[in-house]
Amino acid sequence: MFAKLATLTERVGRSTLQGVDEVGHAGVLFFESVMWTLTGWRRNQPVRVDSVFAQMMEIGIFAIPIVTVLAATIGIMLAIQGIYTLRTFGAESQVTVGIALSVTREFSSLITGILVAGRSGSALAARLSTMKINQEIDALSVMGINPVRFLVAPSLIAMVVMLPMLVIWSDIVGIFAAGIYVSLELGISMAAYTDQIIEVLKVEDVMHGIEKIAIFAILIALVSVVSGSSVSGGAEGVGRVTTRAVVISITAIIIADMLFAFLTTR
Repeated sequence: MFAKLATLTERVGRSTLQGVDEVGHAGVLFFESVMWTLTGWRRNQPVRVDSVFAQMMEIGIFAIPIVTVLAATIGIMLAIQGIYTLRTFGAESQVTVGIALSVTREFSSLITGILVAGRSGSALAARLSTMKINQEIDALSVMGINPVRFLVAPSLIAMVVMLPMLVIWSDIVGIFAAGIYVSLELGISMAAYTDQIIEVLKVEDVMHGIEKIAIFAILIALVSVVSGSSVSGGAEGVGRVTTRAVVISITAIIIADMLFAFLTTR
C-alpha cells in the first residue's frame, strides 16, 4: 500500500513539475515573440509579413464559413430557449435582452475560441511537431534563423488580430439569426428587434467578448506551440501532442472564461 502511495505521489509530483515547466516555457515564448515583433527589424530579422498574412488567412478567413454556421445556430438556439423560458412569465418580448447580452458577452467568444482551438490550434501543433521530428527546427537554428521569430510570432500575431474579427462577425450573425426566429415566432419586425438590440447593448458588452477572445488567442497559440515542441516518437507522437493541444487549449479557454467573467463583474 505504501509503495502504491509513493508511486502515486511521484506521478503527481512529476506531472506538477512538467506543468510548471510548460507554463514557464509558454511565458518565455510569449515574451520572445513580442520582442521579435517589436525589435526584430533592428537585428535585420523582422517577423515576415507574408507569413503573418498567410496565417491570418488560414486562421481567420478560411474559418468564416464554419463560424457563420455555428454563430447562426447558437443565436437561434438562444432565441428558442429564451422564448420558451420567458413565456412562463408572459415576458417573451424581453428575449432580446438575453440574446444581445448572451451572444456578445459569452457565446460568440467562447464558441469561436473553442472552434479555432480545434481547427487552427491542432494544425499548428501538428506542423511544429512534424518539423521537430524531421529536425527542421534545428536546421533553422543552424542557419541563424530564430525559430520563435520564424514560426511562433507570425501565428501569435495572426491569432490576436483575427480572432477578435471573427468574434465581431459571430456577434452580427448570431444576433441576426436570432432576430429572424424572434420575428417569425413573436411577430416582431426586424426593425423593432434591431432597435431593441441597440437599446440594450453597450460598447462595454461588445468589448467584453473582444477582450476575452484576445486572451483566448494567446492561450491557443502558446499551448499549441508548447505541445508541438514537446513531441517525442514518430507519427504516433504527432497525433498525441495534437490531441493534447486541443484538450488543454479548450480547458484553458473555459477556465480563463470563468475567471474573466468573475473579475469583470465584481
